[in-house]
Amino acid sequence: MLNNYLKIAWRNLYKNKVFSLIHILGLTIGITVCMMIFLFIMNEFSMDRFHQKGKNIYRVMRSAEAFKIKVPYLSGPYAPALLNDFPTEIKKAVRVMTSQKLISFGNHAFNEKKVYVVDSDFFSLFTFPLIKGDAHTALKDPGNVVLTESTAKKYFGDEDPMGKVIEMDKHQPLKVTGVAKDVPSNSHLNFDLVIPISNYFKENWFNEWINNNGFTYVLLDEHVNPADLEKRFPAFMEKYMGKDMARIQAHFDLSLTPLNAIYFEDSSSFDDVKHGDKSVVYIFLSIAVLILVIACINFMNLSTVRAVERSKEVGLRKVLGALRNHLMWQFIGESVLLTVISCGFSMLLLMLLMPWYNNLLGYSLSVSWTAWPIYLFLIGVIVAVGFLAGSYPAFILSGFSPIQALKGKFKLGKGGAMFRQGLVVLQFSISVFLIVGTLIINNQMSYVKNKDLGYDKEQSVVVPVSSDDLYRNLNLFKTELKSNSNVASVSLMSGEPGGFYDIHSFEVEGQQDVFKPNTEFADFDFVKTLGLKVIAGRDFSAQYPTDSTNAILINRTAATKLGFTPEQAIGKWVKNNMRDESRRRIVGVIEDYNFLSLKENINALFISPVEDWRVVVIKLKPGRIQNGLGVIKDAYRKAAPVYPFEYSFLNQKFDTVYKEDLRQQTILSIFSGLAIFIACLGLFGLSLFTAAKRTKEIGVRKVLGSSVHNIMLLLSKDMLKPVLIATFIAMPIGYYCMDKWLQNFVYRTPLHWWIFMLAAMITFGIAILTVSFQSIKAARANPVKSLRSE
Repeated sequence: MLNNYLKIAWRNLYKNKVFSLIHILGLTIGITVCMMIFLFIMNEFSMDRFHQKGKNIYRVMRSAEAFKIKVPYLSGPYAPALLNDFPTEIKKAVRVMTSQKLISFGNHAFNEKKVYVVDSDFFSLFTFPLIKGDAHTALKDPGNVVLTESTAKKYFGDEDPMGKVIEMDKHQPLKVTGVAKDVPSNSHLNFDLVIPISNYFKENWFNEWINNNGFTYVLLDEHVNPADLEKRFPAFMEKYMGKDMARIQAHFDLSLTPLNAIYFEDSSSFDDVKHGDKSVVYIFLSIAVLILVIACINFMNLSTVRAVERSKEVGLRKVLGALRNHLMWQFIGESVLLTVISCGFSMLLLMLLMPWYNNLLGYSLSVSWTAWPIYLFLIGVIVAVGFLAGSYPAFILSGFSPIQALKGKFKLGKGGAMFRQGLVVLQFSISVFLIVGTLIINNQMSYVKNKDLGYDKEQSVVVPVSSDDLYRNLNLFKTELKSNSNVASVSLMSGEPGGFYDIHSFEVEGQQDVFKPNTEFADFDFVKTLGLKVIAGRDFSAQYPTDSTNAILINRTAATKLGFTPEQAIGKWVKNNMRDESRRRIVGVIEDYNFLSLKENINALFISPVEDWRVVVIKLKPGRIQNGLGVIKDAYRKAAPVYPFEYSFLNQKFDTVYKEDLRQQTILSIFSGLAIFIACLGLFGLSLFTAAKRTKEIGVRKVLGSSVHNIMLLLSKDMLKPVLIATFIAMPIGYYCMDKWLQNFVYRTPLHWWIFMLAAMITFGIAILTVSFQSIKAARANPVKSLRSE
């Protein structure tokens, strides 16, 4: 019997090639998109869960009441002190510092950006398997290094890297003592080289308590309650940081974040490891469900409208003794067969699209065809689509009266037509919603990209201070550039707009509370290079030799928060408690500019001429980009001859700051397009059926004098009514959801009426094109042929 069912199912699919193609194409696209999103979600929620000791690993976070944030950076002394003070609760404490180093050997040199400086227990604590070497001893000596598999291949090709010597920063030889498997994409830590932290044990900055060196991970005893341990941290902080906290008038505390919670933690903007956003995951999940719903609706709609064509088949089989449940299983079997075929095509399509998809995501997702989750997902799709979506058409088809069916008098009735129209309304409601979302996201990102940020970002080159050589020779580098006719100005600073800005605590004249603004450390050319406007007082000037030690600039927001007008702020003294400096006088107030992301309000900013320079911003003269880059490269070679020259443009900072938003914009646009395409496939199938069903009516109307235009309107209006209803339903839902999304941005575009009008026009345009193709074909058909068959 099963074999017979399969034969009948296959013959029906083959007989109705167009409908079968629409079924399979829509389901294939829908299932492929769902598989892509499923892989993404599975990767997101599996972050850091592969570590064998993961359930007992925590990252230590430092918090300050005044800052209202948690920071993952601690100084070097924390880890040994935690082990010493809590020996029964904490079994291991491992420090991890992220860095970038020049790695060279022979005639090759690489500026490696993912270098981890760690304690020797790193590979014992975390499950990053070593292909070669011993995890317990690979980092025992300061002169050791562990490479990832890809890095080892990049350096040495197919040669055995073990025992090979590479050089770090052209002065420190490192011996390869281990090769680790490449870090999986579901790890918040990501490295290419790992070196021992013991290289820094004698450095003064490393051993200072009030410093931000790196992360500290602890392995707790399995019987320890993290909350109970956190209650003992205030006494720990008072013991080691009491004097410093009293001096800077700030209170710090520690807390523990579970390893598998780091990826989604809220303080992600304060570290440089991989982080995710749960809201994005849920958005992707919603899109997957919506697209699969659209594909299922196509299936149900097209299967139901074909019920009339198969009524005589059902009637004959019932007369020959077929039971209703047998017929239901027959039709469900056909839907399952269609779904299985679509799943097969989806797997092939997924294999072809994975390189493109990985590029779109910005990291590699691995598809393991031997892992059970992917097959469990496919089984779930087959059950959901094949059985659930196929059950309604099966119920309709199997319920035909055999007498009416054999007489050819069977009709689906108004109830069936309304149900089909309801499904089309649901399909296009989803499509219109996705179009609205795509248009608003595109409009917001365009608004953010083109907004006046308050500084001049054009013709500006950013060079990171990424080596000791360049840092030592910064004045030489700047002097060389300023003397060239292609360069307008050069500034050394701690962070360019959109980059990292410190937060320091200051005492301010006339203020009882400690003031905590963002802090920029920059030279005297900072204002000129960024094109900032001084609204009160003056800029730093070499005419005032004491400016380097006694002067400071603030922005308008800082003056306002301190209760001053810009003019009143001039001459007030401030004192940086974090650096234990002497008092400085405010010599100038600059107009506000967006030095942070547009998702944040402009904060108070203090600009101090202190030598803590991490980037160089070079303003080139108009039309001198190519010549200017050559000049910068030559000057860089003189200042840091062994380091590769790296740079970026300040106006490209947008793409970096809003990288995830731009990625979401692209993905949403693609998936929205696919959702609309699937919906239009269903609409095309319905218009095909409607035109075929009304062939004789069209013939009669043409004989009686109806024009092609009138017949087109007749056929199109019934199909477009559900689209119109869907548009009115989706608009308020889209407005509500996108208004919520825009709350993520402090600076946001209004929800203009024309966006919703454009979404409606796009939807109707696509629907009209879809329906018109078949309507024109039917309207232009020869009426003699259709009437002759009567």
